[in-house]
Amino acid sequence: MDMRSRVNAALKQAMKDKEAERLSTLRLINAAIKDRDIASRASVNEEAKGCGDAEVLDILGKMTKQRKESARAYEEGGRLDLAERELREVEVIEEFLPKQLDDDEVSKAIQTAITATGAGSIRDMGKVMGELKTRYTGQMDFGKVGPMVKDHLCAASNGG
Repeated sequence: MDMRSRVNAALKQAMKDKEAERLSTLRLINAAIKDRDIASRASVNEEAKGCGDAEVLDILGKMTKQRKESARAYEEGGRLDLAERELREVEVIEEFLPKQLDDDEVSKAIQTAITATGAGSIRDMGKVMGELKTRYTGQMDFGKVGPMVKDHLCAASNGG
């Protein structure tokens, strides 16, 4: 079952179960997917079939990141009720994301991507990040992975 179908099935189930908060989050996911569909149709003159699973994973990853940042800001501002709401939304969104890789798996993935792209120095960081995003969208936080890639490439170029 593709991502879009999974979200729609969950949305219908939330309606049946009368889970208002979950339903609200699922509607936000659907709206974000439809927005991306519309944007892709506008940018491409030919018939666009909408975004695929990789793009949906990208959307979900961004939504998760936004909500975690909002929750942090709410906590700092003393609005714990709003922070908890954001974190509950994150839980719903993460149901559709693949399992997050742990640090060892991320390190191995970086090493594999460096080997696959033939990267030898920090100048090749874009290639490595592109490879990782192609293979591991939704499975790792690329904000945290960037510095790790940089460290691997610096170690490789210094003969380490």
